[in-house]
Formats: sequence, structure tokens, C-alpha cells
Amino acid sequence: MQEVNSSSSVEVEGDAAATPAAAPRGSPHAIPGVTYGWLSRLRSYLILDPLIWFYTFVLGLAALPGGLFDRTGRRLHWFSRAWSWLIMKTILSPVKVTGLDKIDTSKPHVYAVNHASALDIPVLYVYLPFQFRIVFKKELLVYPVVGWQLKRSGQVCIDQQKPTNSIAAIRSAVKSLKAGMPLVIYPEGGRTPDGEIKPFLPGAFFLALKAQVDIVPIALVGTYELLPMNTYHIKCRPLEMRVGEPISTAGLTMRDMEAVSAKVRKAMEDLYYSERPA
Repeated sequence: MQEVNSSSSVEVEGDAAATPAAAPRGSPHAIPGVTYGWLSRLRSYLILDPLIWFYTFVLGLAALPGGLFDRTGRRLHWFSRAWSWLIMKTILSPVKVTGLDKIDTSKPHVYAVNHASALDIPVLYVYLPFQFRIVFKKELLVYPVVGWQLKRSGQVCIDQQKPTNSIAAIRSAVKSLKAGMPLVIYPEGGRTPDGEIKPFLPGAFFLALKAQVDIVPIALVGTYELLPMNTYHIKCRPLEMRVGEPISTAGLTMRDMEAVSAKVRKAMEDLYYSERPA
């Protein structure tokens, strides 16, 4: 909260009036009439959060021995999915999945997902019924257990500050895509602070264009309201995972990057902001 110095003053010339502060926007998918008071906070701080940290610590340690010999990341994917399953059962937030039945999941795709919450990852691990790898920021490597898991499980580490440091990881990801391993990306580059879909990073779909695979837009609805940034208060509520139609990159080149990005963002916004997916 900003403090206003009472000794300061603002002069308004002529008939101009001070512009009133804009009212804060509400959550895009808040449930009308539903509030989360102190009982919800106590449940989160005393039960849900400790359980999630417990799952992270125990399964992270359990995965260490197997991870030493798991060069493909397939075994560690199982541990990640088990960790995610426990979290989703704990937070009492059922997920409705729509559109996934229209996707040929036997083919490798780049799945472009909006990023609104730390709990987006458990949702994806539980409700995407196949092996995949995630593009993640280098900053996540500093977290104990989690960083090691990301590195050993074949996820794709991108250094956003120095992209040239990521060349080897990018080449490996393109090779994996061509070999049939789907990839999940967050084209916004990080979590949204207000629940709205943010502009996509330049080059977000480089891997899809390079590997010539389709891009599948996915909108996670309600995860921002479930657990936004800068809080540990988990507000249990229903969620949705809306899967859109694949967007082809066949025959496209890097010159088409901006047009592809705009098309994917439009598809994601249509899914995210609609009352019900088409």
C-alpha cells in the first residue's frame, strides 16, 4: 500500500479535475457470491500448504536414486505425475477437461498454455495423459529438489537473459519433438499478475516452427483464482482445462513467427474468456 505525504499538494490548473483512480479489475473467472474468509486461510496455511511441501520433499527424495540412471526422464515423469495427483486430490478442486478428445495425442505437438498459477503444472501432469517435457526458466534451477528434478527429467531450460546459453537445450528439444516427444510451453514467459493473458514472448514458437509440428492452445481456467502470485492461500474451487484446435506450422518459416504467435494467442484468448468453449 502506498503512503501519501500529507504535506504534499497537487495544483489543478483551470477547470481540470483530478482523474479518479481506476477501480481494480476483478478476477476474470471469479465465482459470483463466493468468498474465501479466515476458515479458508486456516485450511490452506495449516493443512493444504504443509501437505504440498511434504509431497514435494518426500517424492523428490524418492526420485533421486532412479533419476541418477534415468537419462530419458520417463521414470521421473511418473514421479512428477504422482506428485501432481496427490496435490490435485488434496486441494479439492475438480477439473473439467474439454477438447482433448479431438487431439491426436499419438503425434508430437507443442502445447501452448496460459500461465496463471504455481498449480498449473500439477493440472497438466494429471490431465495430459501422455509423456511430455516443459520449457522452463533458468531461475527455477535454484530451488532445492525441484531444480534438480527439472534438470534430470529432460525438461528444456531457457535462459531468457542470455538466449545464446540455451542453444544446446533448444537443439535437444527440437530433436525430441521430431522423435515424438510433446512439449509444453508458457508463451507469456511467466505467471500473470492479474489473471489476464499477457503478450507472448518473441520467438515463443521457434521450436514448433523448427520441428514443423502443430501448436495446440490450452486455456487453464480458474487457476489464477485458485492460487495467484505472492500468496499461499489456496482457494479451493472448480477448474477447467480447455483444449483448442491444432494450429499447423507445416511449410512455415521463422518469417511467419509473428503471425503464428498472433493466431495462437487469439485462439487461447477465445478459449480462456468464453463462457463455454465451442
